[in-house]
Amino acid sequence: MAAKVIMRWNVRPDKESEYFEFLVHELIPAMNKMGITDIQVWYTAYGTCEQKMAEGVADSTDDLLHIMRTEEWEELTDKLEGFVQDFSQKVIPATRGFQI
Repeated sequence: MAAKVIMRWNVRPDKESEYFEFLVHELIPAMNKMGITDIQVWYTAYGTCEQKMAEGVADSTDDLLHIMRTEEWEELTDKLEGFVQDFSQKVIPATRGFQI
């Protein structure tokens, strides 16, 4: 069964430009290269949750957990955390539609 990684964060106000460049030119391409597909990034316009949510799908929970245990994933999320705060991630079974 396919699995989904859901990541949430708030962008640091002083890092917005650098964050966007990182998102478009590094984070999304690297996730695709590692085997995570159907990547979507959401912006929260209203409410009290994190400002951004990103998700991506892998073929199975085992595949996704393997990716997330790699040094490449650790380096990628460490770099992301330089631009954001309140970062969290979780793995859930992937279903159609929006999941939180």
